[in-house]
Amino acid sequence: MLFRQIFDPKLAQYAYLIGCQQTKEAIVIDPERDVDQYLRLAEEEGLRIVAVAETHIHADFLSGARELAERVGARLYLSAEGEADGWASNWARNGRYDVTFLRDGDTFRIGNIEFRAVHTPGHTPEHLCYLVTDRGGGATEPMGIVTGDFVFVGDLGRPDLLESAARISGMKEPSARRLYQSVLRFLELPDYLQVWPGHGAGSACGKALGAVPESTVGYEKRFNASLAPAREGEDAFVQAILSGQPEPPLYYARMKAYNRDGVPLLGRLPAPRRLSVAELDRLVKQGEVTFVDTRLDRAAFMLAHLPGALYAPFNKSFNTTVGSLVADDQTPLVLIIDDEDVEQAVRDLVRIGYDRIEAYATPETLVRYFNEGGARASIPMITFEDVVRLREQPDVAVLDVRYASEYEAGHIPGAINASYTRLPEYLDRIPKNRTLLVHCVTGGRSAAAASFLAAQGYRVQYVADDFATYQQIGPVESGQPVTA
Repeated sequence: MLFRQIFDPKLAQYAYLIGCQQTKEAIVIDPERDVDQYLRLAEEEGLRIVAVAETHIHADFLSGARELAERVGARLYLSAEGEADGWASNWARNGRYDVTFLRDGDTFRIGNIEFRAVHTPGHTPEHLCYLVTDRGGGATEPMGIVTGDFVFVGDLGRPDLLESAARISGMKEPSARRLYQSVLRFLELPDYLQVWPGHGAGSACGKALGAVPESTVGYEKRFNASLAPAREGEDAFVQAILSGQPEPPLYYARMKAYNRDGVPLLGRLPAPRRLSVAELDRLVKQGEVTFVDTRLDRAAFMLAHLPGALYAPFNKSFNTTVGSLVADDQTPLVLIIDDEDVEQAVRDLVRIGYDRIEAYATPETLVRYFNEGGARASIPMITFEDVVRLREQPDVAVLDVRYASEYEAGHIPGAINASYTRLPEYLDRIPKNRTLLVHCVTGGRSAAAASFLAAQGYRVQYVADDFATYQQIGPVESGQPVTA
């Protein structure tokens, strides 16, 4: 058996290529949409991808299952367990695809490797795990379990997304109770089984995912902090698993709908054209695109950027920033980005559904544009010493764009809380007649939020400082968020 874990560091997502070395057949579990990466890896290993499986209908990226079925005729293995709850893969029911809908206990083979579906609802109603047994190697018991978004290293998949992301009311507690029953089942598995999760540290699909790429059932039984409350009973587990979950990025609801109803076929990656200064000037004057400025230097962006530009530095938060602050995935995007980063940025964006990447300009082109008199905007930068001085003025409001759990643990008195991951939804709580002092912990999230709010017409000042500094010089209170 050949086993390869493929990691996307920005989405903290794991896909799996598992192949039978005797028959040269392979399956991909939970692929992303740009499937050429898996086809290339399979070819390097001398394998053919003949099948694709999903653990569940994902919220954080677009699945590549349909793309692989169209591209290479891969057989589909999808869950049938969510039908009663409205979470079935509707797109695969049109008779166009070779598909098997799985229920708990169903098995299938890829070459001499056996996969057994285990229904583990909670994170989603349809969620499946896959026990993997290398029959070709003589094994009679499974080697490991692909756990998807059920069990992570050190954490469990959050059960609140259907309510907090997809906005289906009344789902959090029932889902948490279903997750508890799945946990009891997990605790019965043998300790030696390897655990191959769907995400690692940095994903918003849990609270505190570990950065280790795999684990064992035995280790998770002993040290997984989210599993521990299950030993205290169902109510204790439900309370623990629902507390402190971060606000999910705004784009999650779109991902759920696309992955259920049909991900648009990608084919080739978008190929944005490189802009000259004159072409950049024309686009700025037309005002029909959204500029996404990926420069890492926050101060440089605040000092001079294109009017209305969104600040989304090209780092591990790039996907989350764009997905949280560009509400419409049909918005035409133009990137400010270095030549060598264009392809990866395109991949990052199409993985969360942004296909209209029209063009890009390099930072050097941007500087030339400014030097030739091109339109520019700026956002004032202040420190927390300035916040202490300004915060009680009647025409000023402090905007805290951290997660609600961070805010509740300690915040500036009177500050308005609006997590940057869902900021477009919170505009009705943010006053337009006051200057906003926008902060987070170290300035990363608030830089993006400040750019978004400035583009919406708010008067904004960006707090380029660490919240720890404020805690030493100003009052802090705890408690629930306040609104304007």
